[in-house]
Amino acid sequence: MIWKIIKKILLAFFIIAIVIVGYVTYNGYEMYVDAKENLSIEDMIANVKKKENYTSLDEMPTLYKKAVIAVEDRRFYKHKGIDYLAIGRAFINDIKAMAFVEGGSTITQQLAKNTYFTQEKKITRKIAEVFMALDIEEHCDKNEILELYLNTAYFGEGCQTVSEASRVYFKKEPYEMNDYESTMLAGIPNAPSVYAPTQNLELAIKRQRQVLDKLVEVGEITYDEAIEIFSQNVGYTY
Repeated sequence: MIWKIIKKILLAFFIIAIVIVGYVTYNGYEMYVDAKENLSIEDMIANVKKKENYTSLDEMPTLYKKAVIAVEDRRFYKHKGIDYLAIGRAFINDIKAMAFVEGGSTITQQLAKNTYFTQEKKITRKIAEVFMALDIEEHCDKNEILELYLNTAYFGEGCQTVSEASRVYFKKEPYEMNDYESTMLAGIPNAPSVYAPTQNLELAIKRQRQVLDKLVEVGEITYDEAIEIFSQNVGYTY
């Protein structure tokens, strides 16, 4: 008798969960449809590329691009806009923290968020972002997506392109950045108000070490090379 009651309760919870998931997914899809009706992906791309300080991938150091991918989305060239392994990892970490601390967003999802949605951490927005990311992947190749992302990410100090950020932080054009500067800049968009060297140099350096660790972890540089890059920090003022 007790087991029958328990089964009925569990079934009820399961049905409620399915209804909630369906409702939230539908609302997220509607948000995606509305956003795309207001701005097509073709127009979004054109708008970003018209920015005064738009920076092409060819103008960015190779290590900088590798560092961004290593720290933001290591499987960027392998997935189709959604990294289910990253989402699973983020879900586990969120449960452990009992808070929405990690989203598992890919670079494509971040591009969708930067160009179509707000920065609010809401489930509905997250679902809309997923639909938009899948759509963006149908319209753009990976290099174009990376280039668009790096021209819509926020780097702090009012900078929203790599060119603006490299000039503000290092007084250089992007192609002039050395390995130290490249790895420093790659870590900033995760939390510009925290990791911008002009805001908190200690935390910016700590974040840079995380970027170097990720580069070593994915095999882009060796541990010794990471130490050599980090040792280039002499003489920097922000």
